[in-house]
Amino acid sequence: MGSLTGPGRPREVGGGSAHVPKRLSSPREVAIRMGEGGRPLAVGGRAVEAVRESWLVEDRWWTDAPLCRRYWEVVTADGRNVVVYRNLGDGRWFSQR
Repeated sequence: MGSLTGPGRPREVGGGSAHVPKRLSSPREVAIRMGEGGRPLAVGGRAVEAVRESWLVEDRWWTDAPLCRRYWEVVTADGRNVVVYRNLGDGRWFSQR
C-alpha cells in the first residue's frame, strides 16, 4: 500500500500538520465621507456614484462581543464596485472586496 501523504495525495485527517485556511478578503480600515443617514459619499477619496444596496448585520448578540454593522455596496466614480461597512459599536469604517 502507498503512503497517505506525498505529492498529489491528501493529508491524513487528524495527523500531521493541520491546514489553516487563508482568510480571503480581509477587511481594511478606510476613510469615508458620510452624508445624510450615514450614506457613504466618498470611499478612500473616491466619490460614490451609486449605492447598489445597504443592509444591517446584527450577530452574536448573545455573547460578550456582539457584532453590529451597516454594510453598503457602492459604485465609485472610477467604476469600482466596493463593499464597505461601518462598525456601529465604535463607528470605524472598513472596505471589503
